[in-house]
Amino acid sequence: MAYHPWIIVSGILGNILSFMVYLAPLPTFLRVYRKKSTEGFQSIPYVVALVSAALWIYYATLKSNAFLLMTINSFGCFVETIYTVVFIIYAPKKARILTMKLLLLFNFGGLLLILLLTHFFSKGPSRIHIVGWFCVVSSAGVFAAPLSIMRLVVRTKSVEFMPFALSFFLTLSAIMWLIYGVLLKDFYISLPNIIGVVLGMIQMVLFVVYKKYKNIENEQKQLPVQVANGKNLAPIKASNNTDSSLQVSGDVGVGRDENPHDHPLQHSHKSMESTNQAEPGECAV
Repeated sequence: MAYHPWIIVSGILGNILSFMVYLAPLPTFLRVYRKKSTEGFQSIPYVVALVSAALWIYYATLKSNAFLLMTINSFGCFVETIYTVVFIIYAPKKARILTMKLLLLFNFGGLLLILLLTHFFSKGPSRIHIVGWFCVVSSAGVFAAPLSIMRLVVRTKSVEFMPFALSFFLTLSAIMWLIYGVLLKDFYISLPNIIGVVLGMIQMVLFVVYKKYKNIENEQKQLPVQVANGKNLAPIKASNNTDSSLQVSGDVGVGRDENPHDHPLQHSHKSMESTNQAEPGECAV
């Protein structure tokens, strides 16, 4: 079957953009490897992406001339497997157990069940339709998986755990595969990518909004801090009087140096020591 040139072009561009999508989390996992910790990152997007790539490979084997689907999803399986293994190695115990449960449930149990059911209980076009719907659901899961990260971004007002490169290339990739599916008149390819375009645009909007919020917050943190332990502290001013007493603005008092039994002096030292031992995040001026 001869394809229209634009189908081939959109498929090749879809491969290139999907290749960049799969490599977008690489800096994140290099960071995980260097710090030996997954910090606040989650494994759900990578586990779901692994399932989806495997299902698309199965779908490509049932279709004729589906080389472009086969190549990119084979690469996707390889990359997502590496990401998942790295996550399991460096994740906390609770996150590690959850990831392994997800792998057993979806990547082994789910895939094996789909293969057996479609191989023994369906034939010809009906098998393609069944596998196609599974691909639609899994691809929708790939695009919906970052919803948990989007919720984290809204709650923390930080885009640290939602890389812009991933959202950007994911949206472009969805657009290109949508064009590919429409031109090919393949409903199972075009439908999930409509969802991908919408969710990808939402992610980029969130990134712009909370990136700006973070910049404003950083500017506010750079302002001089004049409060410590709930009290406004002004610089210590030496008195011009002839006696040796010091005057301190606020309610911190310092007594005469020549009176070793003066209790206010002892109280002053304790107050100043407690100010110098402020908790992290507080500034003792």
